[in-house]
Amino acid sequence: MRVLAFDTATPATVVALADVGAEPGHGGLWLELRDDPPPGARPGHTQRLLALIEEVVATGGGWDAIELIAVGVGPGTFTGLRIGIATARALARGRGIRLAGVSTLASLAAAARARAPGSAIVALIDARRREAFAAAWAVDAAPLQDPPLIAPCVLTPAELAAAAAALESPAIAVGDGAIKFRAVLEPAGIRVPPDGSELHLVSAREHSRLAARAAPNGSGAVLPAYLRVPDAELTGPRCTPHQS
Repeated sequence: MRVLAFDTATPATVVALADVGAEPGHGGLWLELRDDPPPGARPGHTQRLLALIEEVVATGGGWDAIELIAVGVGPGTFTGLRIGIATARALARGRGIRLAGVSTLASLAAAARARAPGSAIVALIDARRREAFAAAWAVDAAPLQDPPLIAPCVLTPAELAAAAAALESPAIAVGDGAIKFRAVLEPAGIRVPPDGSELHLVSAREHSRLAARAAPNGSGAVLPAYLRVPDAELTGPRCTPHQS
C-alpha cells in the first residue's frame, strides 16, 4: 500500500511517501523529506508542507498510486496541527483518497520500540509553557495496539518527574520534550538518548506504517488532539496511569 504521510505537530515539517509492506531496496519506496528549523526559529509549515508533498509525490510517480493519506494529529502546536490536518482533509477530499489520523506520540513511541525492545517507552513533545505532552507504554507494549501506562496528557516538570519515577525499569524517553526535560528524567532513572539521536525526531514513515494497520477515519473524523485550549491558563488532561 502506498501511503503519503506528514506531520506538523512539532516545529519540524516532515513528509514521507512509503510502500508499506514492501522492504526498502526491494521494490518499495521509502522516501522522507523534512524541514527542521534551527532552535528559536519559527516553524515553516505554511511555506514548506505543500512543497515537500509535491516533491515526494512527483518523485513517486504521481498521485494515482497513492491509496492512503496519513496525518499526525498531535498533540502539538495549535497552528501546526490546524495546517497539517486541514491540508490532509483537502487533499483526501479533492483526490478521493482515504484518510487516517495518527497520534504523533504513538508514532514516536512506535519508532523507539523498534530500536529499544525491552524498555518502557515515554514519548514527550515540548508543549511550551514549561510543560510537556506525554504518553508512555510498558515494556514490550505496542503503541496503538496496547493500552498506555500513561494516556496522552499534559505534564509540568514536577508531574513528569513523579510519573517517570513510577515507571518500570528500564525505560527510555524520546522526543523534543525528552531533550528539554532531560534534567528531570535522568535522575528518575529514565534514559534519554543524545540530543542528536534520530529517536527524538517525528517520522512520517512511521506514521505510514501505523496508518496502514488502522482503519481509515474518513476526512471528517480526523481531529486534532490539542489536549489543552490555546493561550488559556487551564491545561488539558493530566497524567492517567492505565489500570489493568
